[in-house]
Amino acid sequence: MAAGKSPKAAFRAGALGRRVTVTGVDLVFRPQPTIYLIWALGDEKTRRVIEAAHERAIVRVLAWIEDQVAVIRYGKDGIYKVRPPGGLVAARFRHYEARSGMPLLHDHLMLSVKGQRLDGKWGSIHSEALFENTVAASALYNETVAAEVCEALGLATEPRTVTAGRRPVMEIAGVPHELIRWTARRGEQIAACLKELETEYVTAVGDDGELKYLPAVSERARVHLNKMAAHKTRPPKKKARSLAQLRADWKQSAIDTSKVAADIINSLLERARAAAAAIRARVATVVDVALAAVDVTAMVFVMNSGGRFHRRHLLAEARRHLALVLRGRRREAGLDDRIVDAAIAAHCLDISEPKTTRGLLSDYRLYTARWVLPDLQPARRPPTPAPNPVQPPPAEPWTLDQEAGEWEIPRVPLRYDRAVLAATVVRGKLRTTTARRGRAYDGAAHQQAATPEQLLTHPATAPERGDQEPEAEHRETVDLPALRALKKSRTDVEALGFTDEQLRRLLQVSTRAGHQSRKRTAERADRQGADAPHREDNQQTHHPRQPGPCHGPDAGRRPRPLRSRGYPGAPCPGVPRSRTLLRFS
Repeated sequence: MAAGKSPKAAFRAGALGRRVTVTGVDLVFRPQPTIYLIWALGDEKTRRVIEAAHERAIVRVLAWIEDQVAVIRYGKDGIYKVRPPGGLVAARFRHYEARSGMPLLHDHLMLSVKGQRLDGKWGSIHSEALFENTVAASALYNETVAAEVCEALGLATEPRTVTAGRRPVMEIAGVPHELIRWTARRGEQIAACLKELETEYVTAVGDDGELKYLPAVSERARVHLNKMAAHKTRPPKKKARSLAQLRADWKQSAIDTSKVAADIINSLLERARAAAAAIRARVATVVDVALAAVDVTAMVFVMNSGGRFHRRHLLAEARRHLALVLRGRRREAGLDDRIVDAAIAAHCLDISEPKTTRGLLSDYRLYTARWVLPDLQPARRPPTPAPNPVQPPPAEPWTLDQEAGEWEIPRVPLRYDRAVLAATVVRGKLRTTTARRGRAYDGAAHQQAATPEQLLTHPATAPERGDQEPEAEHRETVDLPALRALKKSRTDVEALGFTDEQLRRLLQVSTRAGHQSRKRTAERADRQGADAPHREDNQQTHHPRQPGPCHGPDAGRRPRPLRSRGYPGAPCPGVPRSRTLLRFS
């Protein structure tokens, strides 16, 4: 700038690094480990069926990218956007094994970022939009390939927890875990290197002798360290072999080193089909759009920092939810979009303040949840108690003088447990307000299909009592004993304690709101009856009031339907339905 350059030119000259032009994107499509295990250890017919399902899933994901994600920007600052009418240009090739030599069916798809517009000119596909929607595309592929394989071979999926604190993954039921660990040689190498990198991370000191980082490895730091470990332990590629030779070697290696019996490996598909039959008989594949919207909103609200998210986050979580609920069944087209639209309409608040043309687009609108759950905030540490002069202070968890491996590196856990409980709380709110769209939600059946924990109680079946009027059905929102049992098995005890207290307060508030609602309904009905003009042909002048079991202070009033604004009428005796909504605060 001293030489007379403009601030913009000076900034360009002084910027570090270099500008890289993106010419293509490498998309990798890889099915779940249990799927490519059946592909590698099964017969030739099974292999061809799985490869065909794998290809159909890739085609569906590419079609979704072409129709919903890929846009060509042109004009000043790219203010004009158009879908590539001729589709995308890509090259696909297949690999059968990992660098460790273990089976790993996966396809590389090199996608060009150049597309042709309607006027015949070629433009650049918005690569940032492709990057932002990779999670949604991955969720669509995982859901689709599992459904295609299960429908073609008569299988079913089940949730399996791989890492504590993370959401479960959907795998083919009936495949032993030992076979998955048998293929995880590369993962063991990365895990060993990752542990060394974590030790260096938490013990790194600066020039002043102070720790450079926190003595806990956050999830963001763990992701970067995991990438470093993967590159450091990356072995060279082996000499290419035919697929027939690879499949023969894999089966023999599994029999020799996987600690799984040979008859189980030879009958892997039959075992998976037997497990699928048991799951189909026990779990009903129930998809309720309203309840799915609650689950998806609660999960995204908790898992995203600050509780802010975009539509693509809801779409990715909706596809994970459908894969969890359907257990390998195909779904109707557009069901994921319907769940997202219901979540945005009923449970999301638009908080975006667009300052650019891009901010006005629906894909970049910023949302948060309408309801507030204070117990889902990051857990606060309890206050430090005053030192006791009699009792010695507790020992430090670790010191820098200790050798690596003598202490366990703390890890900041993910909030998946809290998300499950948040979805349970809000589902309880829906069950207390069942009068919506003229029907009651079957929360118990939905919960049975959605999550492995049974937190919702089933209605108690009371015996009939002759000609007496049936009492109003009472359902608890959440089974508190089950919640306490879950608390012992989870790691985030403090957050679970807050949720337990929140649930008790919710039950009290709902009961009090119901009593106040019935009282206001009866008072309004009495007021309207007193103010109404009495005509000679009124039926009440010819029919005296008969005593009956009605609401309100007048116990001798003749039963009649209640009709008042805001409160749909219900024939007496019974509890009039109320539109009173509970507000979480």
